[in-house]
Amino acid sequence: MSSNSEGLRALEEQRLGPVLRRRDQVQPGTTDQRLLDSEGDSQWVHTDPWRVMRIQSEFVEGFGALAELPSAISVFGSARTKPGSPEYETGVRLGRALVDAGFAVITGGGPGAMEAANKGAREAKGISVGLGIELPFEQGINQHVDIGVNFRYFFVRKTMFVKYAQGFVVLPGGLGTLDELFEALTLVQTRKVTRFPIVLFGTEYWSGLVDWLRDTVVAQGKASEHDLLLFHVTDDVDEAVNMVTKETGR
Repeated sequence: MSSNSEGLRALEEQRLGPVLRRRDQVQPGTTDQRLLDSEGDSQWVHTDPWRVMRIQSEFVEGFGALAELPSAISVFGSARTKPGSPEYETGVRLGRALVDAGFAVITGGGPGAMEAANKGAREAKGISVGLGIELPFEQGINQHVDIGVNFRYFFVRKTMFVKYAQGFVVLPGGLGTLDELFEALTLVQTRKVTRFPIVLFGTEYWSGLVDWLRDTVVAQGKASEHDLLLFHVTDDVDEAVNMVTKETGR
């Protein structure tokens, strides 16, 4: 092959690590050149490849902070639950009872039901964990959290909830709570996780959802009857704790 044809091929094909670029997708210069070039705008920090590094760093920070956590249960619920309300006091009792059963308590770290469960865990002298999320409206980590990690990305945070918990207890909540609930149900249904109890706390609150799942989703063949066994519903704190304790083999 002549040097001219080799030069033409070099222009038509470019390998940048694992990425192959050809024809009009070939980029001028090299990765090292762009790294060491001190001139140019700063838009690169907002590009997708750079976001991968941020995502990686969030996984590393989360894994590092939670790696030595003992057996834990994630508690979900509304950030809008008012302190002093019956729902809030239930969250406090639940957090306390989970610690008494030998679990650490993980929440989303925010106010409302999350704060209540963290408060109960702290009052019982257990480990109280809050996994926060960056939102347009500032929530912050509540004062009852002993170990707090803030995340930019929901999917990284979700991984931490599942990886470092042996089960979920879901108090009445909104869209974020439903998101976490159905994420967990999907993971159990598809056997991505095993021996993972899910308890819905509050029969009156959750009855409409359960009825819809049974009478519409299962009835129309979109899920199986067995899928209704992936979760339990209760109004009793002790029963909720017994359910997660039994299914986790403690």
